Amino acid sequence: MSQSNRRTFLLQVAAAGTALAATTQAQAQAKLDEKDPQAVGLGYVHDTKKADTKKYPKHTNDQKCSNCALFQGKAADAWGGCPLFGAKQVAGGGWCSAWAKKA
Repeated sequence: MSQSNRRTFLLQVAAAGTALAATTQAQAQAKLDEKDPQAVGLGYVHDTKKADTKKYPKHTNDQKCSNCALFQGKAADAWGGCPLFGAKQVAGGGWCSAWAKKA
């Protein structure tokens, strides 16, 4: 392999890696839409105070994504990951029926 071809190949690999990292980061920052079918199925809302208390009578306003065992952000984060919703982020002040008290 000539020096020129090797250099071109390495530049292409570096560019592809940068593009992949940018795409992954953009996907990880996507926010969950309340109308997403999985969100609807779990009763997810961005604001815990707007949860359907008739459908979910055990819900209380102190239950928030930020204090759920599944929340992957810090308690003070406005948005964070949740394994239930893949790469989409949930609101720290949100709620869904899968809420479980953080230990």
